[in-house]
Amino acid sequence: MSFNCKQRLETPEHQAHAAQFDLLLAELERWNCKVNLTAIRDRREMVTAHILDSLAAQPLLRGKTVLDVGTGPGFPGLPLAIVEPDREFTLLDSNNKKIMFVQHVAGLLGLDNVTAVKGRGEDYAPGHRFDTVIARALAALPRLVEIAGHHVREDGVFVALKGRYPTTELEDLTAPWSHEVEELNVPGLERGTRHAVLLRRAG
Repeated sequence: MSFNCKQRLETPEHQAHAAQFDLLLAELERWNCKVNLTAIRDRREMVTAHILDSLAAQPLLRGKTVLDVGTGPGFPGLPLAIVEPDREFTLLDSNNKKIMFVQHVAGLLGLDNVTAVKGRGEDYAPGHRFDTVIARALAALPRLVEIAGHHVREDGVFVALKGRYPTTELEDLTAPWSHEVEELNVPGLERGTRHAVLLRRAG
């Protein structure tokens, strides 16, 4: 039996984009046969771990410009760009094949609000900073702010998507960053297994 994203998406807004999500995952499966983009092979698991997990961060975005650091094959950046067409997304990753995939899918879906960049967070120099910087399971929090903290505007937010509550990482986090933690409810995943750490410059 075929399985599509609309069977799992709960809000009408997200269901309206289900065809784009399905095309994204179809291309991910097709490319994955030749290039190792993701370890997840099952379509149902892809919907949960890639689409729904990405969309859980939508309410946390702030401002016009968003930088997705270590995007891999486009998560969470691509699903968020689909549902937030008025925001500008830059998807950054050092893996050339994954960035080629992001460019391909953004073109296929007509996502004019997506820019794909090959590079490392430490070295990337766009000439401006971002309202929101987001990263999913990229590094421990202290290392994460070393990698990409300088890309956050003074009044911006760094959204670090994590699994279980990152107690030790938070203890190791130092000034100038203040934080708050939100538990994310991702359909299909056990409660308490997804959190977002919102980092802001104190003062």
